[in-house]
Amino acid sequence: MSRAPGLAAMGLASPIGTGAADVAAALFAGTRAGLRPRSDLISGHSVPVGSVDAPLPPVPAGLETYDCRNNRLLLLALEQVRDAVEAAAKRHGRHRVAVVMGTSTSGMAEAEAGFAAMRRDGAWSGPFHYDQLATGGPAEFAARALGLTGPAYTVATACSSSGKVFASARRLIRAGLCNAALVGGADTLCGTTVGGFSALEAVSAGLCNPFSANRDGINIGEAAAVFLLTAEDAPVRLLGVGESSDAHHVSAPDPEGRGALAAMRAALADAGLAPGDIAYVNLHGTATALNDSMEGKAVHALFGAGTPCSSTKAMTGHTLGAAGACEAAFLWLALNPAHNPDGLLPPHLWDGVADPEIPPLNLIAPGAALPPGRAAMLSNSFAFGGSNVALVLGRGEW
Repeated sequence: MSRAPGLAAMGLASPIGTGAADVAAALFAGTRAGLRPRSDLISGHSVPVGSVDAPLPPVPAGLETYDCRNNRLLLLALEQVRDAVEAAAKRHGRHRVAVVMGTSTSGMAEAEAGFAAMRRDGAWSGPFHYDQLATGGPAEFAARALGLTGPAYTVATACSSSGKVFASARRLIRAGLCNAALVGGADTLCGTTVGGFSALEAVSAGLCNPFSANRDGINIGEAAAVFLLTAEDAPVRLLGVGESSDAHHVSAPDPEGRGALAAMRAALADAGLAPGDIAYVNLHGTATALNDSMEGKAVHALFGAGTPCSSTKAMTGHTLGAAGACEAAFLWLALNPAHNPDGLLPPHLWDGVADPEIPPLNLIAPGAALPPGRAAMLSNSFAFGGSNVALVLGRGEW
């Protein structure tokens, strides 16, 4: 494949909106309206979370065992790219379109309800089925919902899951196993993740405050984002992917950010770009003490203090296994003139109190914009166990 693969279509459902137009308007203005308190996820506590309030479509007939919030949210995103996927399937054959999805929790919320019923009543009740919970469920469901028969599998590497799907799908295309791939991911809110992060003392009591000296943890969110990745050209292309696995600790990153730095360098090398070619960095930016400290060191070491940066998790919360695809969608919107005619960048929302222990970064305010013409952007996703991925998306000739 002589050119970088194109990202021909994008579908998105997030706490700040559903569909390209709604999300773009909220993203570039900068909003925290998607983060609202919930008291049903941790017993005795109310915490802000990023939830999707749009009505979710029913699963197609015959796929009832897959019926869970996670797959319904995924279907909401899939419906936005259905026509583009159908066109690719007609052009290449349904067996020549792959499906690679990322998730962390899949249908955990339905499993929680099923186990609660078992403990309360001594018997399973309701429509719970293992297909709702299975980690591989999102890819199977998406393939069956769209009638695709090519390779279909799910990547589950915690918070880097739906970033790594881009590398997996690109390998399938380059190996000649398919001509196009449906890639993305979905994760939905559940007590297991919110309670688990709370047990790690990683959940903020209020709105998350990435890179601030006053940061005290994350907000959890939910989202689904999908793309049609194709060997053909498109207004936005996948220029590079960098992966690393530093395995520093099961739940804490390498404090010096060596794995993060390696992933970003690998992504630039894969794209054939230098740090100065990157117009914007979407930070992983979870607002935990350890993540922001190590990421700040890594980003500053590679890009210095001038490259525009922001963490969009201050708007959506951390969408876990969906974060890589959701934030790639934000890059896709920023790079696409049809959805961002003014060239605006996603702003960094925080209290403005810089942490003197973090090297300086150019954390941008609302209104910051790209110059016209070609542009490339990088997005980071880092996960438990040191599973790291960086994506480079771009427009124009490179």
